[in-house]
Amino acid sequence: MVRVPLRDVPADATLQVQIEQAIFDTTGERATWPEVVGAVPGALPVVLLDGFDELLQATGVSQWDYLQNVARFQRREAAEGRAVAVVVTTRTAVADRARPAQDTVALRLEPFTEEQTARWLAIWNTANETYFDAAGLRPLSLAAVTRHRELASQPLLLLMLAIYDAQDNALTADATADLDQADLYERLLSRFAWREVTKAATGYPDSHLAVLVEEELLRLSLVAFAGFNRGRQWVTEADLDADLPVLLRTGSAGPTTSVRRALTIGETVLGRFFFIHEARARRDGQALQTYEFLHATFGEYLAARALERELGDLVEDDLRQSRRSRVAPTDDDFLHALLSFSAISQRRTTLDFLTDRLAGWDEQRRNALRAILLDLFRRALEPRDRGRFADYAPTPLSVPARHAVYSANLVLLLVAMGSPFTTNDLFPEADDRIEEWRRLTLLWKSQLRPDAWSRLVGTLGVQRDWAGEHRILVLSRDRTWPDTNAPASDLYWTRDVLTVDKGDPEFVRGSFSWIQGNDRLRQWQTNFHCDPLDDLAHHALEPLATAIEDAVTMVHGYWDDRAISAAQSLITLWLRVSVDSDPDELLDAFRIAVEIARRGFPPTGVDARRTYRTILLRTLRDHRDRLGPTQAAALRKRLETGTGTDEPAELATLVESILGAD
Repeated sequence: MVRVPLRDVPADATLQVQIEQAIFDTTGERATWPEVVGAVPGALPVVLLDGFDELLQATGVSQWDYLQNVARFQRREAAEGRAVAVVVTTRTAVADRARPAQDTVALRLEPFTEEQTARWLAIWNTANETYFDAAGLRPLSLAAVTRHRELASQPLLLLMLAIYDAQDNALTADATADLDQADLYERLLSRFAWREVTKAATGYPDSHLAVLVEEELLRLSLVAFAGFNRGRQWVTEADLDADLPVLLRTGSAGPTTSVRRALTIGETVLGRFFFIHEARARRDGQALQTYEFLHATFGEYLAARALERELGDLVEDDLRQSRRSRVAPTDDDFLHALLSFSAISQRRTTLDFLTDRLAGWDEQRRNALRAILLDLFRRALEPRDRGRFADYAPTPLSVPARHAVYSANLVLLLVAMGSPFTTNDLFPEADDRIEEWRRLTLLWKSQLRPDAWSRLVGTLGVQRDWAGEHRILVLSRDRTWPDTNAPASDLYWTRDVLTVDKGDPEFVRGSFSWIQGNDRLRQWQTNFHCDPLDDLAHHALEPLATAIEDAVTMVHGYWDDRAISAAQSLITLWLRVSVDSDPDELLDAFRIAVEIARRGFPPTGVDARRTYRTILLRTLRDHRDRLGPTQAAALRKRLETGTGTDEPAELATLVESILGAD
């Protein structure tokens, strides 16, 4: 077998050259592939192409046809009488970036089962028995690691847990404590950072070492942001060399200034950490490296940790300034740099971790943070100076896009505090706060990538409500999407009609109907926006909107608990008569449609009014047996007493022509 570590051979070479290079690296001798095969006649050679993911990730070059080239190599070798088997290894994270050849067999290494984890632990404890006895430690138990099943099921992460426990049985001790994932990550990362710091900083007091540990963790946090703000799980060394000197060259006004100094290159920052995976490859004679966390949630936790730490600095600055006579604006340059390229709802686990960390703050700090975030949000769309971190540009974005991302992230930070807030809090000076929210969300939709927009919509819970006589939106974290439907529409709320208005006698008598807008305008706006979901809705409503003008936009408020469009009334009626619906629901659907028909929908469209009534009457004729003679007769009588702008005789004539004299 010939193992070809793809990280060490030229990425731009042919497959045969890569194999021959691996042979030379292993043996120190130059030999062609035919010479190697010919040395063992009759044997089936096996080539192991190890680390295809590194070839893809480190070079950043498309290798979509690599597996096709492997198949062509095998066909050529078979034709020359030198059949060869080839095995390619890759992590599943990038397995979709190459087209497999026909008849390729794919095998996936499954995570450890609990039984396999137990076997691994037995081997670990046996191999380290002497060390445990000398250090007075207990063997690592299955109960201690299975509390963290997601990590324990991955062999390399299981090893990390075992190393963490091997110092002072930390994981074993934690097994009896109420330790969540965030607590475990904090202890794991801090312990590894402390170990690395003490190797290079012996003789320092613990207080100084603690500062150095914080510096290490901040560096790692910014590595997480380097990938996050580029929309990737991994980063290149060049990415880190560009980001870290810019972000860490200056400090905040807070007590943690020392952690924002210029740093060495990315390889120095990351090379010594166990939980960083390094992918390597060679292209054009140059070594290329990329880095990523062994588990994505490490980076997501570190990003949340850095955010909570920066928010804490802002709060401390604010509390100190509150004791001064002159209060300066909040210095959010660093926060803006981190949060103006990608919405944190893209990594919902980051938002979860941040929520957990902020939950431990006392009331004074939480109130101060809320006030700071609201103030920053209200200024988020204003022009701003380039600031101290102007050279930080992990990805090219327009000015509107950065304003959109930053304002959305400030709302998400408010959500992470765990307490609902409203549009009154966001737009206290606006005359129409719902309109302000609509304009803001249109900005977000226009500037965020489609996947980022959908995740933002699925993260922010929006509840429509009233505050006195004014409409409000109550905003909170939504944990139900996409498993549940959105709340039912309330067109009274949309129209800004209060409950007290709906109790007016004139309202109940049917004087309250409205056209929400010209339906042709709705159709042309859909054509103008080119939004795929709007196109789908337009496609679904197009037959009805074409047959009955303004059926979609004509709304009727004859009921004090709901307002209903003509389009919805017909769709609901068709669904009720097409399935085995509840008799009361069927009767209710007919009553709503009858009420709309008898009052002359729409008041200005004679043809549309007649079409609507015709559809209703034919549906009633075809399904009156399901209603029973008494209820069907009552509906007919109601129709014959129309109250619309046309003469009642016109509707009565139509009723008789379709339902007959009986």
